[in-house]
Amino acid sequence: MNKVVKIDIDGLECIANSDQYIIEAARENGIYIPTLCNYPGVKPKGGCRICTVRVNGKQMTACTTPVSDGMRIENNTEELINLRKSIVELLLVEGNHFCPSCEKSGNCELQALAYRFGIMAPRFPYLFPVRKVDASHPKIIKDQNRCILCKRCIRAITDEKGRSVFAYRRRSSRVEVVVDSKLGKQLTDELAQKAMDVCPVGSILVKEKGFITPIGERKYDKNPIGSDIENITITKR
Repeated sequence: MNKVVKIDIDGLECIANSDQYIIEAARENGIYIPTLCNYPGVKPKGGCRICTVRVNGKQMTACTTPVSDGMRIENNTEELINLRKSIVELLLVEGNHFCPSCEKSGNCELQALAYRFGIMAPRFPYLFPVRKVDASHPKIIKDQNRCILCKRCIRAITDEKGRSVFAYRRRSSRVEVVVDSKLGKQLTDELAQKAMDVCPVGSILVKEKGFITPIGERKYDKNPIGSDIENITITKR
Protein backbone atom coordinates (compact mmCIF):
# COMPACT_ATOMS: atom_id res chain seq x y z
CA MET A 1 0.00 0.00 0.00
CA ASN A 2 1.28 3.46 -0.90
CA LYS A 3 1.85 5.87 1.93
CA VAL A 4 2.95 9.47 2.29
CA VAL A 5 6.61 9.91 3.21
CA LYS A 6 8.82 12.89 3.97
CA ILE A 7 12.14 13.40 2.25
CA ASP A 8 14.74 16.16 2.38
CA ILE A 9 16.12 17.64 -0.86
CA ASP A 10 18.87 20.19 -0.33
CA GLY A 11 17.42 21.13 3.03
CA LEU A 12 13.84 21.44 1.79
CA GLU A 13 11.30 19.13 3.37
CA CYS A 14 9.23 17.48 0.63
CA ILE A 15 6.19 15.23 0.70
CA ALA A 16 6.04 12.24 -1.65
CA ASN A 17 4.26 8.95 -2.20
CA SER A 18 6.19 5.81 -1.32
CA ASP A 19 5.73 4.41 -4.84
CA GLN A 20 7.49 7.36 -6.48
CA TYR A 21 11.05 7.63 -7.71
CA ILE A 22 13.15 10.57 -6.51
CA ILE A 23 12.93 12.41 -9.84
CA GLU A 24 9.12 12.21 -9.78
CA ALA A 25 8.88 13.37 -6.17
CA ALA A 26 11.27 16.25 -6.86
CA ARG A 27 9.24 17.36 -9.88
CA GLU A 28 6.01 17.43 -7.86
CA ASN A 29 7.77 19.58 -5.26
CA GLY A 30 9.04 22.07 -7.82
CA ILE A 31 12.63 20.82 -7.85
CA TYR A 32 14.34 20.18 -11.17
CA ILE A 33 16.68 17.21 -11.57
CA PRO A 34 18.14 17.09 -15.11
CA THR A 35 17.87 13.92 -17.19
CA LEU A 36 18.09 12.78 -20.79
CA CYS A 37 17.09 9.11 -20.70
CA ASN A 38 14.07 9.44 -18.41
CA TYR A 39 10.64 10.07 -19.93
CA PRO A 40 7.25 10.32 -18.17
CA GLY A 41 5.17 7.17 -18.57
CA VAL A 42 8.14 5.04 -19.66
CA LYS A 43 9.92 2.59 -17.34
CA PRO A 44 13.14 4.25 -16.10
CA LYS A 45 16.51 2.98 -17.26
CA GLY A 46 19.17 5.01 -15.43
CA GLY A 47 21.26 5.15 -18.58
CA CYS A 48 22.47 8.73 -18.97
CA ARG A 49 23.42 9.22 -15.28
CA ILE A 50 22.73 12.96 -15.54
CA CYS A 51 20.11 12.67 -12.79
CA THR A 52 22.73 11.39 -10.32
CA VAL A 53 22.13 12.70 -6.80
CA ARG A 54 23.58 11.88 -3.39
CA VAL A 55 21.20 9.86 -1.21
CA ASN A 56 22.30 9.64 2.40
CA GLY A 57 25.85 10.25 1.20
CA LYS A 58 25.87 7.76 -1.71
CA GLN A 59 25.55 8.56 -5.41
CA MET A 60 22.31 7.18 -6.90
CA THR A 61 20.30 7.79 -10.06
CA ALA A 62 17.19 9.79 -9.19
CA CYS A 63 15.11 8.17 -11.94
CA THR A 64 15.52 4.60 -10.62
CA THR A 65 15.75 5.15 -6.86
CA PRO A 66 12.43 4.92 -4.96
CA VAL A 67 11.83 7.40 -2.16
CA SER A 68 11.76 6.30 1.47
CA ASP A 69 10.79 8.10 4.64
CA GLY A 70 13.56 10.28 6.06
CA MET A 71 15.71 10.11 2.92
CA ARG A 72 18.21 12.97 2.64
CA ILE A 73 19.01 13.95 -0.94
CA GLU A 74 21.65 16.31 -2.29
CA ASN A 75 20.83 17.59 -5.77
CA ASN A 76 22.39 21.00 -6.24
CA THR A 77 26.04 20.67 -5.22
CA GLU A 78 29.20 21.72 -7.06
CA GLU A 79 30.28 18.08 -7.34
CA LEU A 80 27.02 16.95 -8.94
CA ILE A 81 26.79 19.95 -11.26
CA ASN A 82 30.32 19.27 -12.52
CA LEU A 83 29.47 15.59 -13.01
CA ARG A 84 26.37 16.42 -15.05
CA LYS A 85 28.24 19.03 -17.06
CA SER A 86 30.96 16.49 -17.87
CA ILE A 87 28.39 13.98 -19.15
CA VAL A 88 26.78 16.58 -21.41
CA GLU A 89 30.21 17.57 -22.75
CA LEU A 90 31.08 13.93 -23.48
CA LEU A 91 27.81 13.46 -25.36
CA LEU A 92 28.51 16.58 -27.43
CA VAL A 93 32.00 15.49 -28.50
CA GLU A 94 31.13 11.81 -29.02
CA GLY A 95 28.62 12.52 -31.80
CA ASN A 96 28.18 15.14 -34.50
CA HIS A 97 25.87 17.80 -33.09
CA PHE A 98 25.79 20.77 -35.46
CA CYS A 99 23.04 22.76 -33.78
CA PRO A 100 22.61 25.58 -36.35
CA SER A 101 21.57 23.10 -39.05
CA CYS A 102 19.49 20.76 -36.86
CA GLU A 103 15.69 20.67 -37.08
CA LYS A 104 15.48 20.12 -33.30
CA SER A 105 17.51 23.21 -32.40
CA GLY A 106 15.51 25.04 -29.76
CA ASN A 107 13.61 21.85 -28.94
CA CYS A 108 16.70 19.74 -28.14
CA GLU A 109 17.18 18.70 -24.52
CA LEU A 110 20.92 18.10 -24.94
CA GLN A 111 21.37 21.59 -26.36
CA ALA A 112 19.19 23.06 -23.60
CA LEU A 113 21.25 21.35 -20.89
CA ALA A 114 24.44 22.67 -22.46
CA TYR A 115 23.00 26.18 -22.17
CA ARG A 116 21.87 25.54 -18.59
CA PHE A 117 25.35 24.41 -17.57
CA GLY A 118 27.02 27.29 -19.39
CA ILE A 119 28.95 25.10 -21.83
CA MET A 120 30.51 27.33 -24.48
CA ALA A 121 33.02 24.73 -25.69
CA PRO A 122 33.52 21.19 -24.32
CA ARG A 123 36.78 20.53 -22.48
CA PHE A 124 37.22 17.22 -24.35
CA PRO A 125 38.42 16.76 -27.96
CA TYR A 126 35.78 16.14 -30.64
CA LEU A 127 35.76 12.63 -32.13
CA PHE A 128 33.94 13.51 -35.37
CA PRO A 129 32.79 9.91 -36.02
CA VAL A 130 31.63 8.82 -39.47
CA ARG A 131 27.99 7.79 -39.09
CA LYS A 132 25.11 7.22 -41.47
CA VAL A 133 21.76 8.90 -41.96
CA ASP A 134 19.06 6.28 -42.61
CA ALA A 135 16.27 7.70 -44.78
CA SER A 136 15.04 4.36 -46.09
CA HIS A 137 11.85 4.31 -43.99
CA PRO A 138 8.60 5.84 -45.29
CA LYS A 139 7.81 8.09 -42.32
CA ILE A 140 11.05 8.93 -40.50
CA ILE A 141 14.73 9.71 -40.85
CA LYS A 142 17.18 8.16 -38.35
CA ASP A 143 20.33 10.27 -38.04
CA GLN A 144 23.00 8.29 -36.20
CA ASN A 145 25.21 11.37 -35.87
CA ARG A 146 22.89 12.86 -33.25
CA CYS A 147 21.87 9.72 -31.36
CA ILE A 148 22.92 9.64 -27.68
CA LEU A 149 21.79 6.02 -27.08
CA CYS A 150 19.31 7.05 -24.37
CA LYS A 151 16.95 4.19 -25.33
CA ARG A 152 13.84 6.36 -25.05
CA CYS A 153 12.61 5.34 -28.49
CA ILE A 154 13.24 1.65 -27.81
CA ARG A 155 11.20 1.78 -24.61
CA ALA A 156 8.41 4.10 -25.76
CA ILE A 157 7.67 3.29 -29.41
CA THR A 158 5.93 -0.05 -29.84
CA ASP A 159 3.30 -1.45 -32.18
CA GLU A 160 -0.10 -2.80 -31.17
CA LYS A 161 1.52 -6.11 -30.18
CA GLY A 162 4.05 -4.44 -27.91
CA ARG A 163 7.00 -4.98 -30.25
CA SER A 164 9.68 -2.27 -30.19
CA VAL A 165 10.08 -0.41 -33.48
CA PHE A 166 13.65 0.59 -32.51
CA ALA A 167 16.48 -1.61 -31.21
CA TYR A 168 20.17 -1.66 -30.42
CA ARG A 169 22.55 -3.10 -33.01
CA ARG A 170 26.21 -4.04 -32.52
CA ARG A 171 28.13 -3.61 -29.26
CA SER A 172 30.63 -1.43 -27.42
CA SER A 173 31.67 1.75 -29.25
CA ARG A 174 29.96 0.49 -32.43
CA VAL A 175 26.49 0.21 -30.89
CA GLU A 176 23.69 2.16 -32.57
CA VAL A 177 19.91 2.45 -32.45
CA VAL A 178 18.25 1.23 -35.64
CA VAL A 179 14.71 0.94 -36.97
CA ASP A 180 13.20 -2.50 -37.55
CA SER A 181 12.83 -2.72 -41.32
CA LYS A 182 9.39 -4.35 -41.20
CA LEU A 183 7.88 -2.37 -38.32
CA GLY A 184 9.37 0.85 -39.67
CA LYS A 185 7.27 0.49 -42.81
CA GLN A 186 4.15 0.12 -40.67
CA LEU A 187 4.63 3.31 -38.66
CA THR A 188 1.57 5.54 -38.58
CA ASP A 189 1.84 9.33 -38.80
CA GLU A 190 0.94 9.56 -35.10
CA LEU A 191 3.58 7.04 -34.00
CA ALA A 192 6.22 8.65 -36.21
CA GLN A 193 5.51 12.03 -34.60
CA LYS A 194 5.63 10.44 -31.14
CA ALA A 195 9.03 8.94 -31.96
CA MET A 196 10.35 12.37 -32.92
CA ASP A 197 8.89 13.93 -29.77
CA VAL A 198 10.27 11.18 -27.50
CA CYS A 199 13.80 11.61 -28.87
CA PRO A 200 15.61 14.23 -26.74
CA VAL A 201 17.84 15.26 -29.65
CA GLY A 202 17.47 15.41 -33.44
CA SER A 203 18.17 11.77 -34.18
CA ILE A 204 14.58 10.89 -35.21
CA LEU A 205 12.84 13.24 -37.63
CA VAL A 206 9.50 13.00 -39.39
CA LYS A 207 9.89 13.24 -43.15
CA GLU A 208 8.53 16.26 -45.02
CA LYS A 209 7.80 18.12 -41.79
CA GLY A 210 10.53 20.54 -40.85
CA PHE A 211 10.89 24.00 -39.31
CA ILE A 212 7.11 24.39 -38.82
CA THR A 213 7.89 26.35 -35.66
CA PRO A 214 10.53 28.97 -36.53
CA ILE A 215 13.80 29.02 -34.63
CA GLY A 216 13.47 31.67 -31.95
CA GLU A 217 9.95 30.60 -31.03
CA ARG A 218 10.72 27.07 -29.87
CA LYS A 219 10.43 25.45 -26.45
CA TYR A 220 13.86 26.34 -25.04
CA ASP A 221 14.55 29.48 -27.08
CA LYS A 222 13.13 31.73 -24.37
CA ASN A 223 12.67 29.50 -21.31
CA PRO A 224 15.56 27.32 -20.07
CA ILE A 225 15.06 23.61 -19.53
CA GLY A 226 13.58 22.89 -16.09
CA SER A 227 11.97 26.30 -15.68
CA ASP A 228 8.50 24.77 -15.98
CA ILE A 229 9.27 22.65 -12.92
CA GLU A 230 11.06 25.28 -10.87
CA ASN A 231 8.17 27.70 -11.32
CA ILE A 232 5.63 25.26 -9.83
CA THR A 233 3.78 26.75 -6.86
CA ILE A 234 3.97 24.24 -4.03
CA THR A 235 0.87 24.03 -1.88
CA LYS A 236 1.41 20.74 -0.03
CA ARG A 237 3.69 21.19 2.96
